[in-house]
This record gives sequence, structure tokens and C-alpha cells, in this order.
Amino acid sequence: MRITTLLGLLCIGVSVHAQQNFQAEALEIGKERLDDFVAFLSLPNDGKDKAQLEQNKAWSEASLQRYGFTTTTLETSAFPLVLAHLEVSKELPTVALYLHLDGQAVDFSKWAQSSPWVPVFKQQQKGQWTPVDWKTLTDDALEEARIFARSASDDKGPFMMLLNALEILKRQHRQPAFNIKVILDYEEEQSSPGLPEAVARYKKALAADLLLILDGPVHASGAPTLVFGNRGIATLTLTTYGPKTPQHSGHYGNYIPNPALNLSQLLASMKDAQGRVTIPGFYDGITLDAATKKILAAVPQEEAGIRQRTKIIAVDAVGTTYQESLQYPSLNLRGLQSGWVGAEKRTIIPATAVAEIDIRLVLESNPERLITLIKNHIAQQGYTVFDHEPSDAERLQNDKIVRLNYGIHYPAFRTPVNSKEGQWVAAILTNYFGAAPVQIRTSGGSVPISPFVNQLGVPAVGLPTVNLDNNQHSPNENLRLGNYFRGIELFTTLLGTKF
Repeated sequence: MRITTLLGLLCIGVSVHAQQNFQAEALEIGKERLDDFVAFLSLPNDGKDKAQLEQNKAWSEASLQRYGFTTTTLETSAFPLVLAHLEVSKELPTVALYLHLDGQAVDFSKWAQSSPWVPVFKQQQKGQWTPVDWKTLTDDALEEARIFARSASDDKGPFMMLLNALEILKRQHRQPAFNIKVILDYEEEQSSPGLPEAVARYKKALAADLLLILDGPVHASGAPTLVFGNRGIATLTLTTYGPKTPQHSGHYGNYIPNPALNLSQLLASMKDAQGRVTIPGFYDGITLDAATKKILAAVPQEEAGIRQRTKIIAVDAVGTTYQESLQYPSLNLRGLQSGWVGAEKRTIIPATAVAEIDIRLVLESNPERLITLIKNHIAQQGYTVFDHEPSDAERLQNDKIVRLNYGIHYPAFRTPVNSKEGQWVAAILTNYFGAAPVQIRTSGGSVPISPFVNQLGVPAVGLPTVNLDNNQHSPNENLRLGNYFRGIELFTTLLGTKF
């Protein structure tokens, strides 16, 4: 395991002259190969469709093989992962790069184009995104144009940036400055069910000195960004029960309890008016010392931008700032369902009410413990908690029933901001862009790479490149082409810097 000292790295940093060459080549290569990007985005990649995933797997493997990578399929009980390995020299350290190439499901009716898998270049005109032929744009206009397609930012865009950086090195007859292992995940949007198994089964093959996560958006300021941790995730489904079948509200209103109202009251008991979880012990073990607060305070403030973007005035009071709020576990109500609404509304007492909850985990929080706290809280509200559909006999024996089912998908991870590995990546960005990057201690989103950190002992750092307003997971996902070209620059510089 080798880590170049920070001083040594600064001495071999990229020169201003090289930086300008990379900018020109990144634009040239990026434009030249936009048709390849379009072809890749045109492959549907719903994480639930194995046939679609197979197409993306074949495309990505063939693309890396063209640059000398050997690819291995890591079989698991779920869809396999791919490990692509480029060994430059046995004497050099190895940097692993994690990307995922599956996408969220789509609602065709919400996309402002014929299909999320028919990429469209658009330019903002009079406040509207309008289709445009990118070849007619000047370079300055092209930088602000965007390509709209599912997975344009999350996460096919960064993969194409990497391929273009490899192409630049190839044309310059240069090798990367370290050995590379690319880990491709095709079920990240399904919580990567096969990844923990792959880490346990292929430990030797996956061993590396550092793992870089090429996923996620840069800071709201648009400045180069590093992410040193991600929250984990657990999910719960709560179901309350009323009559065995929906009943006429005129006949039985005031008599048969309404499960939707019961569930609403139960959920309301879990948080106060300021958005803080009231379940005793939920935030235990988390302290923000002076050094941590200094790291958080160094991140440019985002509060005003968040309010403007989301059109909200009041915010929850879990932390005193946005960055502080991310250091605590969250309890989020992500969906509610009971009865019918809109054109289908009817005068009934519903039979059931369902709440979908996600818990974002931090390094200090044990997910099993948090779920036990929630289960105990529900029982203290007078409910009998089952993990199965209650039988008729159980319904007649218990006044208030909740069915609770949960899953722990992956825990949190965090690499110290002042670690040697973090300093190496930060120095590259500082030396290249002329200013220190934004360094985020913990990101709000979750990525499934904690097994690498916790089981393999590989430090991990996120290196995001895409624009914050990319609509990932949502209709009209997009990638700003300026971010695309800058990402090619950054990856070219990264690959050429000794580790």
C-alpha cells in the first residue's frame, strides 16, 4: 500500500500548460464521441429488467476492453457485477473506481420528450428547455446545453467521462500512473443486493489501496467537490388495519375506527413540530466536536439556495445548518396510501393504511437498534406489532394492530477528511483548479460501497462531477455538457497523477 506524501504530490502536480491542453482535448474528445454517449444512453437500463441490464453490461465491458482492461464477471445470487482490471505495473498501487450503470424506473408521461431512452440535446431559451442540434452551437453555448435522458447524470455520464479520459491518454501514448480496477454495479438503484456477497466472495480480486466513487452531483456552488462519507439506508413499511373490507362512511362513521387516521396520529407521535425525532435514544452517540464543526463550517452555505430551489421557508431543526443536519440519522415518511383520492374518491372507511419510511443511517447509528426503538415506540402507543398479515383471530383479539416489515440495505461509511488518501485527491483538485475543493464530511445520499470500507479496509472518497440540478431519479434527468467536459478533464488529470 503506497501513498504519495502531500508535499511530493504538490511538486509533481499538473502544470498550467498541461491544464490548458486537457481543456482543449476534453472538449475535442467529448464532442467527437457524443454519438457514443447517445448510443449508450439509448440502451434502456431499468434496474428491474435483467435483459436490459445484460445489454448495458455487454456495452460497458466491450468499452473498457478497448483500453486494455481485462473484465471478469463477479457472479452473485443477484445480477452479477463486473470487475475490469488494468495492470500498468506490479510495482504501482491500485485505485478502484466504483460506478453503477442501472437507472431508476421511468414514468413516460412525465418526460418532455418521446422517451427517456431517446436522448435529446436542449438549450434554455426564454426560460424553457428547447431541443437543439448541438453541432450548431458555439463552444460557449454548448457548455450550457444539456443532454436529457435517463442515467445521463446518474451514472452513465461519469462512465463516459472516464472512457474519454482513457481515450486522451491513449492518443497521447501515455499509461495511467497507477493500476486501475473499475467496479461496475448494475443494481445500485435496487440497493445492490449482490454487492455484499461479491465483496465477501472476491476479496482478493477487489483489493485496492483506495476506492473512488464516481457518482453524485458537485456542491451547489459548482466548485470541485470531494465526499468523504455517505449515509446508509434502512426502510420500513407500516400498515394499520380497520374493517376487513372498506365500509360505508355514512353507516359506520363515528363507530368503526379509521386506519388512516390511526396511522397519521402514530406517525405524528414520532416527530415534533420542528422535525426532530422524539423517540428516546434515536440520536444517541452523535457528538459534533470543534474539529468536526470546523469541517462542516468550511462547506459553502447552501441554505438560501435550497430554500429558493425548493420554495420552502421553514426547515427542520435537527442541526443548526444543512451540513450539520446530515450528521444525524433521519426518519423520513416517503409515501402514504389509504383509500382512494381524486376522481376515484369514495365515501368509505378504508380497510388499511400504509406508510413507507426510510431511515438514513450515519456511522454512529446501529440500524437494528434504531428499528427496535421505533418498534418499541409503536408498542408504547398501544399497538400490537406483527411482522405478518394478521389473521382474523388476531384481529379479533387485538384492539390496535400495526404490521411492521423492514430491510437494512447498507450501512454508512466515512473516511477521515484529513486521511492520506483524502489529501491525495484534494491536492489533485487544488493543484488543477487553483482552489481547494469543497470537502463534505458526510453526504445525505446513500451508496452501497460500505462493504469495501468495513470488510476490505479500503478507504473510500466520492469524486462527484455532475450538475446538482440534474433531476436524477426523476423525469427529465439531464447532464450539463460543461460538467461533462470538466469531468473528462478531471479524470484525465487524475489518471495521470502518481498515487
